[in-house]
Formats: sequence, structure tokens, C-alpha cells
Amino acid sequence: MVRNRSRRKLALILIALAGVGAVLLAACGGASPELVVEEAFVEREAALPYGAPAATAVPAPMEAPAAEEGYLLEPSAGGLGTQAERMIMRSADVAVVVENTETALEQIRGVAAALDGYVASTNLWRSDGQLRGTVTIRVPAESFDMAMDQIKGLALEVERETVGSQDVTEEYTDLSARLRNLEATEQELLALLTEVRQETRRAEDVLSVHRELSNIRGQIEQVKGRMQYLSGLTDLATINLELIPEEEQPILEAGWKPLSTARTALNALVNASQLLVDLVIWVVLFVLPVLVVLLAPLVLIVFLLRRWRRRRSNRQAS
Repeated sequence: MVRNRSRRKLALILIALAGVGAVLLAACGGASPELVVEEAFVEREAALPYGAPAATAVPAPMEAPAAEEGYLLEPSAGGLGTQAERMIMRSADVAVVVENTETALEQIRGVAAALDGYVASTNLWRSDGQLRGTVTIRVPAESFDMAMDQIKGLALEVERETVGSQDVTEEYTDLSARLRNLEATEQELLALLTEVRQETRRAEDVLSVHRELSNIRGQIEQVKGRMQYLSGLTDLATINLELIPEEEQPILEAGWKPLSTARTALNALVNASQLLVDLVIWVVLFVLPVLVVLLAPLVLIVFLLRRWRRRRSNRQAS
């Protein structure tokens, strides 16, 4: 009896210990991952020697910024997106009526200089006794609207205005990517050229690599030139102006125009004189020679007939 009771007590103790172990195991298995990582981090810090730099927590990966209006996401070498301002070429064609062409031209030059721009070209000519002209100015793109407002303020009237823009961001981005690829190829060819000179030392191999390297460098210069050209067009806006002088008011009202009538009469007189002179020239140089050619045989025939008749008459009389 005593032995049975002892066995029962031992079995109950073992069951109780097993239940406690199961509870502890479940508690350990249900711990959060952050707690386990933090405990591992603390254990790692404790294992470091004194004075060693402490490990920094790794930040969570951030999402790439979404493309906003006015920006372009361009993939970089590291795979992250970078924001680049769009490259816009702005231009305008404007025809303005001015009181005096030379004065307006000087004022437009002052506007361009005040906005850190310059006059690209000018062209002046006279038409109907009045001075007309065209002028092209280049101003910073951010001052384009201000320049347009100031130029319109100088004009008496704006007859024509055309404003346009062209987005060259995609072309510039493609050129940038092409430039990176060409420069990487150039570095590889330089390394290959060094290797060929050190190992093979064959003139044919060296010349072949050098020829390809020269070709790549030429393409790099072309791409850089195009990129510089696009950058210049986007940094400075172009404004083409046509300067039209104000027409003078006539002394007489619309209706009778003696000067116009006199001009018309003179033109008619000149045209009639030209016709008469042309007719004389045709008669002298064309009609007379043709008549001479056509009438010469007839005159000769008539002369011969008269002579023959005269001789015949003389014979009959004798």
C-alpha cells in the first residue's frame, strides 16, 4: 500500500512538471520577433570588446518617391529614383507696332540687358519710306514672362503673338544614359589597351583597340555637344520680334487721292511709252527684214518684166 501511494505521488509530480514545461515552451514560442531580434542585438553588443563601435539599427526600406508633376524620375546607378527638373525650350514670335523703329530697338536691347539676356540678331530695312526691322533676343527662361510683358508695354499695338514650348527632357535623359554607357566603354577599352600593350605587344591589336577607342571618344564628344546645345536652349528662351512702324496719317480723308491718281497716270504713260518703243524695235529688227526677204523676188520680177516690155516696144517701133 505504501509503495502504491509513493508511485502515485511520483506520477503526479512528473505530470505537473510536464505541464509546467509545456507552458514555458509555449510562452517562449509566442514571443514577438522584435523581442527576439532585440535580445540577439543585446547579446551581440555584450559580446563586442570595450571601445568597439556600436552597431546601428538597419532602417526599414523606404518606397521610391512617386513622380510628381513637373519632375521626372530617372533611374540612377544605385537603382533609386532621382528627381530632375523637366527641360523645356520656350520661344515666342511677336509682331508689334511701334512709334519709331530705332527707338524701339534700343529699348528692347535695354530690356534684354536688364534681364541678363542679349540680342542674338537684328535686321533693318526700308519699305515705302519707313524703317522696319526684326530682332531676336535671348533671355533666361525664368524671365521669359517678364520680358514678354515689358516688350508689350513698349508697343503701341500687338498684331501677332505666338508662344510655344518643347519638352526635351526625354531626349536629354537618353543622351545622359548613352553618355554613361560610352564612358564605361571607354574605360574598358583603356584597360584593354593597357593589357594588350603589356601582354601581346602586337601592333595590329594595339591599333585595332586604339581605333575603336577613337570612335567611342568621337561619339562621346557628339553626345556632350548635343547635351550642351539642349541645355543652352532650355536655360535661355528665344523671342523673335517684328517691328512695324506706325503709319503716317494722310492729310486728306479717304476719297479723292490726287497723288495716287498721278502715280497711276505716270505708270500708264510709262507703260504706253514702253509699248511704242517695243513696237518700233519689232518693226526695225523683225518686220523690215522679213519684208525685204519676201518682196525682193517680186521687185526683181517686176523689173525684168518692165525691161522686157520696153525692149519689145522699141523693136516694134523700129
